[in-house]
Amino acid sequence: MAEACLGAAYCNGDDVTSRYEAEELNKLRNPGIVEKIFFTRDEVHVIPAIGEQHTYPVRITMPPVLNPQLSKVDGLAFLGLSLCRKSDEGHPDSITHQTAFDLNEVIDRKYEYLASTNDDGWLVGGGEPGPPKSYKLPAKDSAHVEIMRIGTYNPAWGGIEEKEIVDVMRSGKILIPQIEVLPTAVVANPDKPPELEIRFDMPTAVDFNDMKAPLPHNWQLRFIHNQLFKHFQNPSRFCPGAFHSTIVRKAEFRSEKHREAYFAKCAAVLQRWAIDGPKSLNNGPWDADGEPLKNPSEHNSGIYLFTDRTKVTHFFAPNFLPPYDTEDKRQIILSFLAEEWDEKTLSWKKAPEKSFSTKIMEALDCGNPIEKLMAS
Repeated sequence: MAEACLGAAYCNGDDVTSRYEAEELNKLRNPGIVEKIFFTRDEVHVIPAIGEQHTYPVRITMPPVLNPQLSKVDGLAFLGLSLCRKSDEGHPDSITHQTAFDLNEVIDRKYEYLASTNDDGWLVGGGEPGPPKSYKLPAKDSAHVEIMRIGTYNPAWGGIEEKEIVDVMRSGKILIPQIEVLPTAVVANPDKPPELEIRFDMPTAVDFNDMKAPLPHNWQLRFIHNQLFKHFQNPSRFCPGAFHSTIVRKAEFRSEKHREAYFAKCAAVLQRWAIDGPKSLNNGPWDADGEPLKNPSEHNSGIYLFTDRTKVTHFFAPNFLPPYDTEDKRQIILSFLAEEWDEKTLSWKKAPEKSFSTKIMEALDCGNPIEKLMAS
């Protein structure tokens, strides 16, 4: 009887994908058939009015860290991009790291489309100002794109010492190009209720045979990501999904029509940005603390080290400078774009391809593609 009440999706003991879904199951209670539904950390328990209790597993999805057994303590330190931008509509203490994209254009401060969010409110576009402008938790703009999650600065917990990260990033072992990006989509992720994210996908496959073919938009993110993943092997290392910046969490729309209208609004903004094409970030240029860089150069669009999304501690300027159409540089770029990290198998796989040149394939067989290509 209990299974009949639960419905077909759960009759065969299928996993419940989240605690949210477990809570939703509680709405299916039917007096006289199902007396109570409750959940613990990893199980849903169904108590029928007559008969034995039924137990269903809840699938707990943990981050795809490199070594789950040795990743002891979760943490929020990461290397990535900062998209924060001070705004009159946001928190007065927000700082600016880019003015290429005004993310206020893809949020809904007046709640015309959304009915509610979590208590953080809007994470981008200047952040949440607090009363009397807003009544979410006041917070500075923390817009960012994670490229590699470090976790903690404690190796015993699965992290990396901060000094080691800074030394590596300043040594030139990681090639940092002049980063030019283009937002490609605004999406609702699979969470229930969802997070809204602005994506920075690589929209086309790489042509590995034609050295003169244009590189896809946002290629720099995978280029840096793959270098970092090949260099750092700490147990807690991972990347939280596709390259994105979270706009807001637990987004509840007023209706399906409001949802459609919101995404149509975002699509129009993205189309306008696409006309201008990819843009450099850190066009101030600014240091990690938002103050002007002391020794700026012509190319300042690099990456940052974050202790968490609210604390940016170090800026690493580009050291692999344009143009990127010379044969030597193109070979280095393509050698790292030729693979993708598979977070399900925790291993490398070949990237979607138009074609691979012999030289690129030889570089992939080498332990260090940069050394192989530079020596050829």
